[in-house]
Amino acid sequence: MAPSKTAEGSNQLTEAFGKELSLASRSVHADDYINSHRAVAPPMHVSTTFRYSRNPNELQPHFNVDPNSPHDSHMYSRHTAPNTTRYEAILSSLLGGPALAYASGLAAFHAMIVFLNPKRVAIGGGYHGCHGILKLMNKLNGLEQLELEDEEDLAKLQKGDIIHVETPLNPTGEARDLAYYRKKADELGCYLTVDATFAPPPLQDPFKYGVDIVMHSGTKYFGGHSDMLSGVLAVRADLAHGKDGKAGWLEGLIEERAHLGGVMGSLEGWLGVRSLRTLELRVRRQSDNTQHLVDWLGSQLKAGGNVVSDSIIKIQHASQQPEASDADSWLRKQMPNGFGPVFSLWLKSEEHAKRLPSKLFLFHHATSLGGIESLIEWRAMSDQTVDRRLVRVSIGVEGWEDLKDDLLQGLRALKVELGG
Repeated sequence: MAPSKTAEGSNQLTEAFGKELSLASRSVHADDYINSHRAVAPPMHVSTTFRYSRNPNELQPHFNVDPNSPHDSHMYSRHTAPNTTRYEAILSSLLGGPALAYASGLAAFHAMIVFLNPKRVAIGGGYHGCHGILKLMNKLNGLEQLELEDEEDLAKLQKGDIIHVETPLNPTGEARDLAYYRKKADELGCYLTVDATFAPPPLQDPFKYGVDIVMHSGTKYFGGHSDMLSGVLAVRADLAHGKDGKAGWLEGLIEERAHLGGVMGSLEGWLGVRSLRTLELRVRRQSDNTQHLVDWLGSQLKAGGNVVSDSIIKIQHASQQPEASDADSWLRKQMPNGFGPVFSLWLKSEEHAKRLPSKLFLFHHATSLGGIESLIEWRAMSDQTVDRRLVRVSIGVEGWEDLKDDLLQGLRALKVELGG
């Protein structure tokens, strides 16, 4: 049974309270209408297939409703499954548009490109995996990749093409102006899609800017514990469902997902539900921690004559952009609750960047981001396109003072090892 059939029960909390509940409350209760069991914690279902009714008179092709659980009815897990349906129900509430889960962030991006089927995509820097998908599509159908921040390239876009904005940007954590790109998309007749992985709720709401599809690598903050892969597409509400007999975007994506096969596994769906319960708690803590650390690092760089300024030459983060200091700027309006838990440091040399992670104790030297633990990565390990002096930092939920002390002792050790 398609998720669109379950939408009727998703408004029960709003109707009961006469208002939309807070993000934190919806994280815990947005999927309550699906639960037909007395267990408080969701069960994990591993079945790939589900029985049809024993009554032949109740059989309808492609429709397998369980009268005892109408909002949790399924046929085959390549279409829908209990755990991923609950995961999608919570995400739909938090993101502000009907959401679908995929096996990974790149599976979601691939599905989005296949569905919209553009001839050209304007994309900036950002995650190298998305560029890899576009190269594959170029091999298959000649899809042209354009540079997002080049006005001449943007002018080549035509109706039905895509402007794809990643904000904040990987690996720097710097933000891009969604209102500006919405205007550009309208002028050119393009779709506007956004990768908002680095700023999940409550940090950013791209649908406020008329974005058509919001993408997330759910592996990061939605998973939050470095133990699951997930991708998410959320569709603008007015595009999701069809009119006048025409299928909406949600129905189209659901059908194509079944053929592409990039569905989430049941264990990942169960882990996703568990993780979303604490999304706001984690993200606010991580964002606050990051701001404390970035402010401290920035003050040390400005002062000079200390172990930070001896090794670090630049910090990149949305809070370091000029617009961050203007309360009326697009950046402060777009990210009113914090600037995200990822930033980049440029070290004095490649050797400094390569060796710093091994000097730290609380930061794991690993790729990815968004987990409860802080990570640091000499980014050249997983992305050949970046400057080799760059390290990417993903801040977790530890005490920020402890993270500061770890960076301090690591920089001191680095100075002893490399001198100067």
